[in-house]
Amino acid sequence: MLNQLLESLPEVDAYRSYHTRLAPLAWYFGRSMYLETYWLRAVVQADAEMTERVRPFFSQDASSAEVSRQLPPKDHLLNWALELQDENLMRLANPGLLGKHPLVCDQRLHQIILQEHARNYEKMLMVLTQRSLMEHPISQVERPLMAQLPEQEIVEVSRGHYRIGTRQDPAAYDNEEPAQIVELSAFRIQLTPVANSAWLAFMQEGGYNSRELWSNEGWFWRQQEAAHPDHWRQDRSGNWYAVGLNGPFQLIADEPVSGISRYEAEAFTNWLSKRSDFFSGAVLQHEFQWEIAARLRKIRGYGRVWEWCSNLFQPYENYCPPEYSEGRTHDFDNRHFSLRGACLHTQHCLKRPSFRNRAHAGERHHFAGIRLVFPPE
Repeated sequence: MLNQLLESLPEVDAYRSYHTRLAPLAWYFGRSMYLETYWLRAVVQADAEMTERVRPFFSQDASSAEVSRQLPPKDHLLNWALELQDENLMRLANPGLLGKHPLVCDQRLHQIILQEHARNYEKMLMVLTQRSLMEHPISQVERPLMAQLPEQEIVEVSRGHYRIGTRQDPAAYDNEEPAQIVELSAFRIQLTPVANSAWLAFMQEGGYNSRELWSNEGWFWRQQEAAHPDHWRQDRSGNWYAVGLNGPFQLIADEPVSGISRYEAEAFTNWLSKRSDFFSGAVLQHEFQWEIAARLRKIRGYGRVWEWCSNLFQPYENYCPPEYSEGRTHDFDNRHFSLRGACLHTQHCLKRPSFRNRAHAGERHHFAGIRLVFPPE
């Protein structure tokens, strides 16, 4: 899949940066191949010759514009990747070549490689979406989106002690461990994420221009950004449509809103809480609340958009960093907030209740929306 994405782009586009927070598509392609080779050869087989050669280009902190300009031409990059893949597949197909490394014994190696490709694939789709936003022709909306308050579909989760995280799961990342028992007060949670129609109501009632709805940081951010979701655009009649990686498409009223920052999510929550007695007390969900509701199968719409959470992305109690740098979470910096769930572009191997995503509060390119929680009745 990754090869096809790179092959589909003209050379100049593959090396172009379309967003300040995203590297060029060619870099994510090379990064994915680097990680496959790092885990298979450098870690499991103690053969770091190849990865050390390309590490300056594809390590975790090497995604700068300067590094991207030093990458080989697209054809060379593709040929290099194909040769690596052929050799790596041969090694994976012959267990005798892998020895008895712990990552081999419980199939963890295969899970790591699969998931790293999936994560970089999603990043590549983010790049293609930003490219489409820059280059799409203006569309004409056939069925205008109509504003409407959210559906009053809310489910209750009882107070109790619940397990979050995971233990002894070969697919788990370090930040999903160790498993925790947490005590949660009773809460109510939206059955589905906030929809496009509800977001339009927020916009039409001046939500983006109401200072009292925004935090100080959020309002500063708002002054620099457009007053609509990242993927939304208007036609010549003023009607809204969306732009995806394949170009413009019609906004569907009950589909989850996507392309919003946490600042916008917070402002929407404040607006809705004041807008209707039914939604009084609305707050952003904590990631523990989301995980418990997902495990209990209380919620729907899981996997349509990433969902912003109220809490900072932090390690669990008794977290133990893994031995290998590329397997270690580097975003415990008190600047990333948790995202839970998955989006339409997320591969199946990453869709599990314990999986934790994260982003800066002002980022809007993650295909993210929101789901709200409320006090118990």
